[in-house]
Order: sequence, then C-alpha cells, then structure tokens
Amino acid sequence: MEEKDNCYHVPVMLEESVKGLNIQQGGIYVDVTFGGGGHSREILKQLDGEGELYGFDQDADAEHNIPDDDRFVFVRSNFRYLYNFMRYHDVAGEVDGLLVDLGVSSHHFDDKDRGFSFRFDGALDMRMNTRAGQTAADIVNTYTEEALADVFYLYGELKVARKLASVLVRTRENKKIETIGDFLEVVKPFTGKDKEKKFLAQAFQALRIEVNDEMRALKEMLQQTLQVLKPGGRLVVITYHSLEDRLVKNFLKTGNFEGKTEQDFFGNVQTPFRMVNNKVVVPSDEEIERNPRSRSAKLRIAEKKE
Repeated sequence: MEEKDNCYHVPVMLEESVKGLNIQQGGIYVDVTFGGGGHSREILKQLDGEGELYGFDQDADAEHNIPDDDRFVFVRSNFRYLYNFMRYHDVAGEVDGLLVDLGVSSHHFDDKDRGFSFRFDGALDMRMNTRAGQTAADIVNTYTEEALADVFYLYGELKVARKLASVLVRTRENKKIETIGDFLEVVKPFTGKDKEKKFLAQAFQALRIEVNDEMRALKEMLQQTLQVLKPGGRLVVITYHSLEDRLVKNFLKTGNFEGKTEQDFFGNVQTPFRMVNNKVVVPSDEEIERNPRSRSAKLRIAEKKE
C-alpha cells in the first residue's frame, strides 16, 4: 500500500499536518483532497478503533488508492460540495478536523496523458475530473482575448498576459491549439532560456486553475467549513502558491477573503477561528531534499471558536 502511495503522490508535511488535526479517539475527520491517500492513511492509523474519516476526490484515478477500512467513506466529488455531503451523511456540524492539501498530485504531473506538465507532449487537458468540463485546449481556443489575458494575469501573475493572449488568438485563427506541443510553440518567443521553466509553470498554473475553477471552489469549500466543523474543530490547510495562500490566510484570520478586520466594542478582531500556529509552518530542508515539490508549501492551522 505504501509503495503505491509513494508512486502516486508523496504526502507533504505529513506529520505536521496530521498532528495539527489534534486527533481525538472516536472523532469525525474529513480529508477533502484524498489523492494518493497518504494523509488519510495516517489519520486512520491515529484514530485507532472507533471514528470516521471521509475522503473527497473528483479524480477517478484516486479511487485506486481507497484504503480497505470500514471507518473510511470515499466521496466521489469536488470539495466545493462539502456541506451537502456532510449533511447527507448526517455529520454536518459534528466534524472534529478537516484537512486540505491544495497541491496537485505528482501522479498528475507525471501522467503525460493528463496535460498538466510541459515536460511531455499530449492533449492540452488539465481536468481533475476527466468525466466533465472544459479542457485547457477549449479555453485557449474559445476564450476572448480579454478573458485569456485575465486568466494569465490573475492566475499566472504573468506581466505579458495581454501580449500572450493576443498571440494565442491570432495563432488559433489559422490552426487550433490542441496539444501541449502546439501551446509551447506559440509561447516560445516569451520564454527566455533563463526564465523558461518559471514562465511555463506560471502559464500552466493559470490554465489549470481556470479549467478546474480552483479559486472559486476553494472559497466555497472554506466558507462551508464553518457549517461542517464543530466548535473547537481544527482546520488544517497546505497551500502551494501565493494566490490560494492569501485567500486561506485572510479567511482564517478575519473570516473573509479580503482580509478586512471587524472589531467588537473592546477592539477584539471578530473572526470565527483561533489561529493555532501564528507563524506559518514550512517543510524542513530534509523534506525539500527528499521531495522537491514540497518547497513552496505552507501549512496553516486554525480552530473554530466555541
């Protein structure tokens, strides 16, 4: 089982994140980003006898990693429907801890047929749920120039977003951009040798976020944690880029995504959470050496106020 997990995805900050859940025997826990199941297996190990764990994942490939354990319930869905499923299972408001690992599984980057990595040629896809939704190729070939520019600027933080959008629109008038190779050919003039990897990582990140509606789904899920967690319940979140980390940090510290603080009569900040770790937790040097994909990870832990 462990070997399969390592092949699919090496769980990031495994010990720190599971410890952050403050696991109680007989408690109810949710892993909203099941993936390779590494975090889930560790939670089950620490739950001992009783207790329940719900694992969310919309990717069919993740189903191969479901543990053979009566205490585990797999939810085949995007985590934006968290509350609906917890209500269906009659545990809304009863959850002791909820874990969110926002990283894309190594499995996705290493599977050339999924289109997540610029290291391989193949279909420009990038869908987490391959059973539905538009692909990255659909976006590149159908979005207006202005909409494309917004995607690359907002989600990839690319300064040349407008120029890139313009070139893509002109190119597709003659030939559809269907593969990763097609896309790389178009963006080649924008990638200098020294910054090529960084530029492509930002461009691919932007398309992936848009394809999977990641920012909106993250906001919806975070808001629903307030209905799902019991008072004193823990929320543990691992982020990997500044866009999602800003949303998470603001929400945990102020209860909104803009970071606007509201104070009571005594000047205390009104927020539904108490920060457990005021200083963000990052991977150790040893972990980064062992798993370079963990280097940008940030771990935040909060507790829902009584």
